[in-house]
Amino acid sequence: MGIVVKQTSKNIITISIALLIGAINTLYFYPEFLRDKYYGLVVFLLATSNLLQPLMSLGAQHTIIKFYSSFKDKVSRDSFLSSIIFIPLIIIIPVCFFVTQVHDLIGDFLSMQNPIIESYVWVIFLVAFSTSYFEVFYAWSRVQFKSVFGNILKEVYPRIAVFVLLLLVSFQIIEKENFVWWLTGLYFLRLLIMILYSFSLYKPKFSFTLPKNFKEIVSYSIYILLAGSAASLLIDIDKYMIPQKEAISQTAYYAVAVFIATVVEIPGRAMFQIVNPMVAKAINDDNFENLKDLYQRSSSNLLIICGFFFLLINLNINSFYELMNNQFYADAIMVVMIISFAKLIQMSFGCGPAILATSIFYKITLPFSISMAISVYFLNDYLIDLYGINGAAISTLIVLIFFTILKVLYINYKLKIQPYNYNTIKIIAVILSIFYGFSFFQFDLHPLIDISIKSILISVVYVSLVYFLKLSKTINKTIESRFK
Repeated sequence: MGIVVKQTSKNIITISIALLIGAINTLYFYPEFLRDKYYGLVVFLLATSNLLQPLMSLGAQHTIIKFYSSFKDKVSRDSFLSSIIFIPLIIIIPVCFFVTQVHDLIGDFLSMQNPIIESYVWVIFLVAFSTSYFEVFYAWSRVQFKSVFGNILKEVYPRIAVFVLLLLVSFQIIEKENFVWWLTGLYFLRLLIMILYSFSLYKPKFSFTLPKNFKEIVSYSIYILLAGSAASLLIDIDKYMIPQKEAISQTAYYAVAVFIATVVEIPGRAMFQIVNPMVAKAINDDNFENLKDLYQRSSSNLLIICGFFFLLINLNINSFYELMNNQFYADAIMVVMIISFAKLIQMSFGCGPAILATSIFYKITLPFSISMAISVYFLNDYLIDLYGINGAAISTLIVLIFFTILKVLYINYKLKIQPYNYNTIKIIAVILSIFYGFSFFQFDLHPLIDISIKSILISVVYVSLVYFLKLSKTINKTIESRFK
C-alpha cells in the first residue's frame, strides 16, 4: 500500500489546491464578474459536454486501464496502445459531421428556455472532444503508475485557467461573452501537454497490427461507453434539467452547493487515480487476496477521511455562506447536506466501481448505469417541480444509496468479498457522534473565526478518536510517521 499512500497523499494535496482555487472562482469570481446569467451558461455548457464525453471517448480510457497489464511484452503493448488511440475517432468523426448538418436544430432545442445558449452550441462538442482525449492519455500515464502530474492537469489546470480568464474579464481585457471560447482553447492546450507527458513516460512503436483480442477490446469499449454515458447522466443531468424548469440563475446556486458538497469525495478521487490500475492488475493476475485487501482497506480509509471532510463542510456551512456577497446562494444549504451525504455513501463503496469495471462481470455496469440514469431522470422530473433545486439533490441521494447497496450485494454474490465489517459501524458511530455533538456549538463571531475555531476542534476530536480507537492501521501508521 506504500505507493497508494504516497500518490494518494500527493493527489489529495493537488485536488485540495484545485478546490481552493475553484472555491475562489465559484464563490466569488464567477458571481462577481460573470453574474448569474453567464455563470449559469458556463455551468450548463460544461455539464452538457460532460454528458457527451463518455460517448466521444468510446470508453478508451477505461479500456487502457483494464487491458494494459494483461499484455506482458512490449510488442503486444505497443500494438494495443497504437490501436486504442484511434478508437474514439469512430464516434468523434460522425458526431462532428452530424453537428455540422443540424447545428441550428440543436441550438433551437437547447435554447428554448434560455436563448443565450444558442450561440455556444459548438463549445459543448469541442470541450467534449478535448476532455475525451485528455482522459485517454491520462489513463496512459496512470497504467505506468504515474498519476500525480496528470491529476494536476485534470484538477488544478482548469481552475487556474478559469481564475486567469475571470481576472481578464474583470479588467475588461476579454468580454464575458467570449469567456467560454477562451476556456475552450485552454482545454485543448491541456490536451497537448498531457499527450507530450504520456509519450515521455512510454512511447510505443506505432504499428497497424491489431492485438489478438481486439474484438474483446472493442466489445469492452462499447459496453463501457454505454455504461459511462448513462453514469455521466447521474453527475450532470440535474444541471441540464434545472434550466429547463427554473431560471438559469438557479443552476448557478445549485452548482455552488454541489461544488461545496463534492469536497467530500476529494480523498476518493485522489485514491482512485492509483488504486484503479492496481485493481485491474490484481484481477488480471488472479490475485484475489490482494483484491480483497484493496477493497476493504479502500472502503474503511475512504469512509474515515471522507467522513472528516463531511463534518468540516456541514458543521461550518452556515458561516461559509455568510462570507458570500449574494444571499440567494444560501438558499441551497440543504443541497450541500444532501449531496455531501450521498457522496459519503458512494465513497464507502471503496474501489468497488473499479472491481465491477475491470472484472469479467463488467457487462453488469451497463444495466446498473442505465437504471441509475433512468431513475435519476424521472425522479428529477418529479422532484424538481415539487422542491426546486432541493428536489434534484434528493433524487441523487435516493439513486446513489439504492444502487450502492445493489452493487455491494452483487460483488459479494459473485466474488464473496464485501467492503464493510464491524469496523464500519464504529466509523459511522464516530461520524454521527461528532456531527450531533458539534451541531449545538454556535459561536457568535466573524464567520472566518467561527470556521477556524470549529474546524480545529473537530479535527482534534475526530483524529484522536480515529487514532485511539484504531479504526485504520494505514491511517494510524501515517499519523505515527508524521509525528516521528
